[in-house]
Amino acid sequence: MPKDAVSPFLRWAGSKRKLLPRLAPYWGDGYTRYIEPFMGSASLFYAANPSEAILSDINQELVNTFVSVRDHPRAVHNRLLCIPKGKRSYKKLRKLDPAFLAPLDRAARFIFLNRYCFNGIYRTNKNGIFNVPFSPSGTGSIPTWDVFLAAARPLKSAKIVCDDFESVVNSYVREGDFVYLDPPYAVENRRVFRQYGPQTFGLEDLKRMDEALGTIDNRGAKFVLSYAYSPEAIHYFRNWKSRKVFTQRNISGFAKHRRMAAELIFTNI
Repeated sequence: MPKDAVSPFLRWAGSKRKLLPRLAPYWGDGYTRYIEPFMGSASLFYAANPSEAILSDINQELVNTFVSVRDHPRAVHNRLLCIPKGKRSYKKLRKLDPAFLAPLDRAARFIFLNRYCFNGIYRTNKNGIFNVPFSPSGTGSIPTWDVFLAAARPLKSAKIVCDDFESVVNSYVREGDFVYLDPPYAVENRRVFRQYGPQTFGLEDLKRMDEALGTIDNRGAKFVLSYAYSPEAIHYFRNWKSRKVFTQRNISGFAKHRRMAAELIFTNI
């Protein structure tokens, strides 16, 4: 990773920040463009710092936030500073329907909830309403303006879209691209803590994922896919090069439950 790599402005449960030393070496200068269809906090994007990128996610709130930070960083940051800190303010913001907010206010709400929610989790109920509780400590504060601006600058080179991963691959991937995929886990077809919407990323999506990997490969692009070590992953992605690595996970958000967990990295590199 470059020594001057920028840190993400969001916290994100399931982020690959701790796995970056294993992921970053796959990125090189020979690629024409970086594509990430499950951007989350975009930690590898920030570490790679590409000159051109496409970032995507199906989470509309996340995509609106990235676009707003890219295009209006000062305005978003000023709105963040105006929000009172504390549980009462958090619960008041959480009750608001973001659909009725202006895009910049919507982004500020998202970042505030993200910084002060439990363990950086983005989770909604079946109606799509954000329902993660307030965390009184260990969450990190609102980024300073300098940190916020540093995170906004690399986004100037990125096209940011809200779409399904398969559509992103079919619409954008071309020869010479580098594609990083970090999908929600469908281990034993259960919804796990990373999944942030009412939709379930299931086994049928793993089949679609493998087909998308084939599309990337056939177009002359390179990919890296990170996924939980599981029989499902080994089965669906068995035709690609793989390696097993270990990363620290903070189970339930408590330090006493930290443990090393196995992950798989699949690639055509």
